Amino acid sequence: MAALVSDFKRRTGVDVKLRSSDEASLANQVLREGSASPADVFVAENPPALTVLERKGLFAPVDASTLAKTPARLNDPEHQWVAVSGRSAVLAYNTNTLKPAQLPSALQDLAGSAWDGKVGFAPTETDFQPLITAMDKLHGASATTAWLKGLKAHGKVYDDNEALIAAVNRGEVATGLIDHYYFYRMRDEVGPSKLHTALHYFGPGDAGALVDVSGAAALKSSSHAKQAQRFLAYLVSKPAQQIIATSESYEYPLGSGVPAKRELKPFAQLKPPDISVADLGDGRSALRELQDVGLL
Repeated sequence: MAALVSDFKRRTGVDVKLRSSDEASLANQVLREGSASPADVFVAENPPALTVLERKGLFAPVDASTLAKTPARLNDPEHQWVAVSGRSAVLAYNTNTLKPAQLPSALQDLAGSAWDGKVGFAPTETDFQPLITAMDKLHGASATTAWLKGLKAHGKVYDDNEALIAAVNRGEVATGLIDHYYFYRMRDEVGPSKLHTALHYFGPGDAGALVDVSGAAALKSSSHAKQAQRFLAYLVSKPAQQIIATSESYEYPLGSGVPAKRELKPFAQLKPPDISVADLGDGRSALRELQDVGLL
């Protein structure tokens, strides 16, 4: 975001003050501020944080020309925010411990006793919560509760995905549920000689194959409405999407037809479940389920 803001300022001359923090913290702050919020634009890593604010009526509709730059199925169906970048859920695994043929095709399998002590996950990460919602949509609440209880009984809990992918690479745990980009960032950090991890993609349509998006919205209360809409348009423009595509974020660019880095699995080859961004809701149900099984 710092690189995007800097480029936007250079191209337009519009001054932008950037504040970065955990998306839940920022969403809660804007909720408290309401129509008195000094913010003009809100950018979040996952749809639920955006949905929370949208349901409170805090966003202005995104210009149609901006929405047209990204796939309609990835944008907010109410046109209150636009998708900017994407990521796929994956299973990272230690290549010294497991072979590809040993890996499961379904996310549900990881909750079984066969994976006792072999799977790590970070339940407090906002990236993890959409997986719970995907399980709910595909298999129902009872199956999701059983899955979470199985993970709690047989898995290893980590504070965040950075710690989790590092643990997988050093062999502390055989597998870890992450979004794909954590692997690539870790790979760059440790170097090829110390890399002992690869990525496994779950079967087509499985909850574990979920594709999630980051999005951006303009606040209805903004005193710089035109500039806010201009910034949203910039985020999905070719120059901005090229910054995303070539950055060390390793996320998928979603706008203006810009391709991802060649080393990533092609976005068109991802086979996510039939779950829309609207289906992900505001994340509260997922949080309740985590609390109910004692993972929060």
